[in-house]
Amino acid sequence: MKMDNTWLIEKAYLRGEFIDAEKKFDVLNPATNDSIGKVPDIPLAQVEQAIVYADKTWNSWKTTPIGERSKLLQKLYQLTLEHREQLAHVMTLESGKPLQESLVEVDYAASFILWFAEEGKRAYGDTIPAVSSENKLFTIKQSVGVVAAITPWNFPLAMLTRKVAPALAAGCSVILKPASQTPFTALAFAKLAQHAGIPGGVFQVITSTNSQGVGKLLATSELIRKISFTGSTAVGRTLMEQAASTIKRTSMELGGNAPFIVFDDADISAAVSGAVAAKFRNAGQTCVSVNRFYVHDDVYEQFAEALTKEVSQLKVGNGMDDGVKVGPLINEKAVEKVKKHVEDAVGRGAKIQTGGSHLEGNFFSPTVLIDVHPDSLIATEETFGPVCALFRFATEAEAIDAANDTPFGLAAYFYSENVRRCHRVSEQLESGMVGINTGVISDASAPFGGVKQSGVGREGSHHGLDEYLEVKYISYGK
Repeated sequence: MKMDNTWLIEKAYLRGEFIDAEKKFDVLNPATNDSIGKVPDIPLAQVEQAIVYADKTWNSWKTTPIGERSKLLQKLYQLTLEHREQLAHVMTLESGKPLQESLVEVDYAASFILWFAEEGKRAYGDTIPAVSSENKLFTIKQSVGVVAAITPWNFPLAMLTRKVAPALAAGCSVILKPASQTPFTALAFAKLAQHAGIPGGVFQVITSTNSQGVGKLLATSELIRKISFTGSTAVGRTLMEQAASTIKRTSMELGGNAPFIVFDDADISAAVSGAVAAKFRNAGQTCVSVNRFYVHDDVYEQFAEALTKEVSQLKVGNGMDDGVKVGPLINEKAVEKVKKHVEDAVGRGAKIQTGGSHLEGNFFSPTVLIDVHPDSLIATEETFGPVCALFRFATEAEAIDAANDTPFGLAAYFYSENVRRCHRVSEQLESGMVGINTGVISDASAPFGGVKQSGVGREGSHHGLDEYLEVKYISYGK
């Protein structure tokens, strides 16, 4: 399908209008390193103006009946699906992911809009039995206020709707700062929000290369009551420290180091399929991507051989090309990190079963490493690339200890046909989410988030709505 370039919007979205700026920056296609367009590099003074305007519009938006807010979100949901292919093309151009993955992401992103359009109607309060007849006690839920949402480049639409949809449903106004690598997807979504009738100023998009400056301003502004961030643990830690200056509500979805355990009673064929799904989506550049494969000694060779066969058949290339399963990494820095991890593992005795090489540009071959030493960098750092690192284990306790031996705890996966083991292991894994006999765990109706240094708060489900609501207690005297 031919790309409609009218969806590459080269303007930021402020006060309900698409505006230009004197200074701009290029957005590159990671598959070619060519510029696909320029967007405004919004100065901090205009960010401050956007915050003030968001605060003004919040005062009217929070009193808009939930039925009306729900209808607007449903309209936005419909428009998102109607322009599914245009959004997917924009996403692939700026992120590099295969077009089929982008199409799936649009559907996933839209599911959050629909979910919260309905869930917003269920922000229930409580009637509390009073110990005295002199008072009536009850609670209500009200919107937090102006929300700052900072989203990453690897899922430029899904991470957006996962934050913006519940915030809008709750009655909050939102200032979005998308990653500078992938602003066009957010701007295309802003076009849909405008067409859906979301009031100007209730949703704004700041495009900027000054991530530190904008982030600090958003985190420290007294007018912003809540900040939601998806990205690295290091940046999340900084934002939390800055947000503490105004005692601001925070949601942080940060780094991961997901384990994938294959027990000796696992269905190996299913485990391999799940491993490929959990590892190679977006070339391994996802926060819930598997980073460490722990395989029982009795099935190690069988699993390694079957996984290698599947991985060696994955087609690498430009995400716009037919049949491509693995696109480019986002930039040269990402490539260098993957190369470093593979070279370090091999230097410590690991063997390359397939792949292991930097191709041209930002492409890296899908890789399987066996006999990886537990002290390798790939065991302790998030690789964020298409590399499977296989480790051995002998006992269940050993596997659990190894899986938990990390400061992170976002996602974990394991395969077993033993029901008792499934319950036992899932409870012992130190992770916010666990996939049992599946490599795909995300769903709008389920809470997404981690423990330890993988973050605080939850997105999706009714818990995701509560992140944008304050509970107010009211005592009604006679």
